[in-house]
Amino acid sequence: MTLHSPARRVAPTLEAVAAEAGVSRSTVSRVVNGSEHVRPDVVTAVTAAIERLNYVPNRAARSLANRQTMAIALVVPEDTTRFFGDPFFSEIVQGITQGLEDSDYVLNLQLASPSAPSEKTIRYLLGGNVDGAIVVSHHSGDDFFTTLDATIPVVFGGRPFHPEAHENSFVDVDNRAGGALGTQYLIDLGRRRIATIAGPENMQAPIDRHQGWIDAVTAAGLPTDLVVHGDFTLASGAAAMRELLDRSGEIDGLFVASDLMATGAISVLRERGIRVPEDVAVVGFDNSSAATSGSIGITTVHQPSREMGVEMARMMLAMLRGEHPERERVMPTRLVVRDSA
Repeated sequence: MTLHSPARRVAPTLEAVAAEAGVSRSTVSRVVNGSEHVRPDVVTAVTAAIERLNYVPNRAARSLANRQTMAIALVVPEDTTRFFGDPFFSEIVQGITQGLEDSDYVLNLQLASPSAPSEKTIRYLLGGNVDGAIVVSHHSGDDFFTTLDATIPVVFGGRPFHPEAHENSFVDVDNRAGGALGTQYLIDLGRRRIATIAGPENMQAPIDRHQGWIDAVTAAGLPTDLVVHGDFTLASGAAAMRELLDRSGEIDGLFVASDLMATGAISVLRERGIRVPEDVAVVGFDNSSAATSGSIGITTVHQPSREMGVEMARMMLAMLRGEHPERERVMPTRLVVRDSA
């Protein structure tokens, strides 16, 4: 007995749509590409034919005709451990994806070196492979990205390091105000030896959060030397906490530049027999899943990471349409109180 596989369905062509609508192939092409030079009744007929035949326009052919790739690069100058280990990035990616959902653009992820992009990354971004780039987690050594907008539209997730060197578009939160907000909450609780685990010194966001801590403790007449830097990882938060305890003695409050580092810090406090929040009240930053997945809920400064991603996508799409959206979008923060403070 001979078995016959089902006949493969042939995708409808532009010519088939033209025959169905009773118009020329070029007219269908103009309708598909959004031309304004087609009569409304013809547009209606062609659209109906497209729906009846379930025709899908050939994106590759349209891209060649329009000199567009219909792709946007998401460039993250971080290693894979940091990217996949920090819930902040998953929120950002979800937001960007949501923002692009109703467009024809696809998102291409590019993980670059946190010190400087590789030649391969540079060739890819400059080689006509994408129509624009969204850069998240910018470091001081990534100068290439701040000049990339001379070639393609670029939106930064977070204010780029030394933005005065180049007029870049970005979406961010008010990190300095957020740092002051979290620290002031500890001050209002009556804490007087408030340390901070700050983030990397080669990124603008942690620098601003650290400055917010300085603003608050200085205004309250409290010491400003209780500082150790981490790299936004859980392990670095734990290491910084050990250093603070060994070096500074008694601490009764702690502002941490990320929830992930705060989780590491709390684990060390508990190892040392120090109660949270009774002995040390802890405030983090992000309001990510790390704030609620540990042994204690972390009081934290909320930044709307997913909304930031949506806004980055919105800004990028506007630029790709030839519009001139606002160059800077700074979103507010707020405090979320949980058990750690």
